[in-house]
Amino acid sequence: MFLIGDIGNTDLKICLFNKNKKLIKKIKLKSNKVTNISLTKNLNLMLSKKRKINKAIFCSVVPKIYKKIKYTLKNKFKIRSIELKELNLSKIVDIRVNKKQIGSDRLSNALAVIDNKNNYIVVDFGTATTFDVVMKNKYLGGIISPGVNLSLKTLTSKASMIPDIKLKSVKKILGKNTLEAVRSGFYWGYSGLIIGVINKIINQTNKKYKIILTGGLSHLFKKTLPYKIYINRNLTINGLLKVVHLTN
Repeated sequence: MFLIGDIGNTDLKICLFNKNKKLIKKIKLKSNKVTNISLTKNLNLMLSKKRKINKAIFCSVVPKIYKKIKYTLKNKFKIRSIELKELNLSKIVDIRVNKKQIGSDRLSNALAVIDNKNNYIVVDFGTATTFDVVMKNKYLGGIISPGVNLSLKTLTSKASMIPDIKLKSVKKILGKNTLEAVRSGFYWGYSGLIIGVINKIINQTNKKYKIILTGGLSHLFKKTLPYKIYINRNLTINGLLKVVHLTN
């Protein structure tokens, strides 16, 4: 059995897989609600059948939460965990950036798509909207821009006349009221940002890419982008699972 975890600024996901990469159980918690007690309770349910864990690997952009998980797994369940960037990944990927400063979620996304023959741009709609570039087996780095939901929440919290808004895809550019105008601004504004960044990457590198979208809002933007798009909402977890089997 393998324990795989993605610790993000918004959500914590922990998955239990068997040796055949089949998902057995999944935990999802809000990151700002994670405590030692909630972790113990949820991990008790996941590991209640005295399952033998061969490896526990996490990617984390919230060190204090990973410390809680590492402590809980070690002291309550006698399971040793490891963070992705602690591993020697040189046989899998040629990292062309400062490894200490790259988020391990972005690195895991890159690892998930690497196939040693194609080039990829991965767009992840998380707390930040990130773009990562992979050429065959090389991770070249990328771009971090403000997250869609984070920007939307910031606007509605600072502008008293704008109500809380849930982003949806829209067809018309011109809004007839405040809600429509904000939705249009964010939907078409971010569509323009994504297209602009991808085109800049293509023009500056002079390469062709497969475009992968991941994260909670990825489905909203698929039809607005003038490229062939692939969506994989489990990309980060898939990257960790790939590493588990390649380093086992």
